[in-house]
Amino acid sequence: MKLCQHRHRHFIPILIAIVVACISARSQSAPGSEVTVIRNVRVFDGHKLSKPQEVLIENGHIAKLGTKIAASGAKEIDGTGNTLLPGLIDSHVHVWGDALTEALIFGVTTELDMFTDPKFVAAAKQAEAAGKSPDKADMRSAGTLVTAPGGHGTEYGFPIPTISAPAEAQAFVDARIAEGSDYIKLVYDDSLEYGGKGRPTLSKETMAAVIAAAHKRGRLAVVHIGTQQQAMDALNAGADALVHLFVDAEPTAEFVALARSRHVFIVPTLTVLDSIGGHASGESLTADPRLAPYLSATDAAGLKRGFGKMPEALQLSHAEHAVVLLRNAGVPLLAGTDAPNPGTGHGVSLHRELELLVASGLTAAEALTAATATPAEKFGLTDRGTIAVGKRADLVLVKGDPTADITATRDIVAIWKQGTRVDRESYRAARDKERLETATAFKSLAPQGSESGLISDFESGKDVTNFGSGWDNTTDTIAGGKSTATKQVVAVGANGSKFALQVTGEIAPDLPYAWGGVMFYPGAQPFAPANLASKKLLSFWAKGDAQTYRVMLFAQSRGQFPSQKTFTVTGEWQKYEFPVNAFDGLDGHDLIGIAFVGGPKAGKYELTLDEVKLQ
Repeated sequence: MKLCQHRHRHFIPILIAIVVACISARSQSAPGSEVTVIRNVRVFDGHKLSKPQEVLIENGHIAKLGTKIAASGAKEIDGTGNTLLPGLIDSHVHVWGDALTEALIFGVTTELDMFTDPKFVAAAKQAEAAGKSPDKADMRSAGTLVTAPGGHGTEYGFPIPTISAPAEAQAFVDARIAEGSDYIKLVYDDSLEYGGKGRPTLSKETMAAVIAAAHKRGRLAVVHIGTQQQAMDALNAGADALVHLFVDAEPTAEFVALARSRHVFIVPTLTVLDSIGGHASGESLTADPRLAPYLSATDAAGLKRGFGKMPEALQLSHAEHAVVLLRNAGVPLLAGTDAPNPGTGHGVSLHRELELLVASGLTAAEALTAATATPAEKFGLTDRGTIAVGKRADLVLVKGDPTADITATRDIVAIWKQGTRVDRESYRAARDKERLETATAFKSLAPQGSESGLISDFESGKDVTNFGSGWDNTTDTIAGGKSTATKQVVAVGANGSKFALQVTGEIAPDLPYAWGGVMFYPGAQPFAPANLASKKLLSFWAKGDAQTYRVMLFAQSRGQFPSQKTFTVTGEWQKYEFPVNAFDGLDGHDLIGIAFVGGPKAGKYELTLDEVKLQ
């Protein structure tokens, strides 16, 4: 089973999908084992486009550039009419689960992560160093971000270290470096621009102290901001970069001049800023035939989401105007998406980001440089980002000329990571199979026994169900956790009934995404889809130990990622009702599981359920 935390603004839903992807790295052929020559191909070297030439890939690197290259025994590819690009670099993502695989399929060969589980980072880097990840993008990471107690980054249900005062800065930074952080990311954003009461953030003094501490250890210090004033505060504090632009106000000449004088670089993240305005920025990608066949159902659903209603003052045009003013001032810009926030997806959304950069006023060539040579330079990735002899053979071959039409980056012919060609055909076939199975599930009949909608009332004294394949315990042990769950039918249910189902256990502190509870499988076998599209409401009675629990709905069309709602119980029976479509728009046609779980907060738990229904 794979669980994922509910997503909202700048979310990091780190749950079981994180571990499955990084632990299950499989051995494959060694990177660079292929010798390939690409003939008669235009080359965008990271800065400019060449006339047709030839490129020899050998031992995972670019061995030769020129004409009439002798390459006996090499795989030959005719690049006539095509353009060869350096592997794309996304300079702002949050990586877990299958993110690195998804990124590579769309030509993003390197992802620069801005907050994820350090254990995941370590495992991914270990697999990469051992040559076990030719099907995954390479990554660098900030690991755990730097935030204040209760600040952005602490809201995702798992504990992270925080910092309260300048005196703590050096020790805090040193701890992040010891965990494996390649650079230091700070949060300086009270969230007031998004409405509501806001949240705590770093003081200016603490921000400056952390930046100085990072510089003392030779690390870049990059800052998440939400407003123009916060951006200026971060620049004045010595930040090396801003990893967002702002949408709260028109950019001022003062801001642009400050950015130029401080010699910083900026990752605009236009894609996610577009979604913050309530627009599903990535929806157009799902209709592009050059991209759509490679999207999983989960990815497509995420691209069609926005953040919901935000204050009208938040306008993407503010960030777009800032982009062109910064470009004119000579401030380096890097392409980044903030995937997988609503409206974004790993790999695929970089193509949208390039489109938005061009729409803001950059030339197509400048946008391509922002996704290749510039991030490699600014993040010290000296072995990639350009096409030159000796560089890594991280390459993307596309039809047409993306310096004339930036959307040509979507028309991918081939991708190489360290000289090994990526198997896009098998990946697409797997997505085709998923779509076929989903279509079949949609046409299937509702499960026999589901007519009344009652799943279980436990009145037989057993945990039997009226349809589906029953209840089972679910815990994080499959991901290396130590949480426990034991279910049993107990006397006295809701509304004076005889029996109910109780699950008890303990959430262990080992994992930040820990869980334990019970799962109902509505299909004929566990994880088989069931067509319950006629059911519009999930209802159940519950009581317990005054904790907050989660109910999660899994659908085949959403892949491994559930949608969830939380509910808080007391020692008295209460009825809970949730519309099925409240779970991120699910329609119930392909449900594969309903879970009731405790966690990620560590400690013992006791939850009792009764009269579970889909009506």
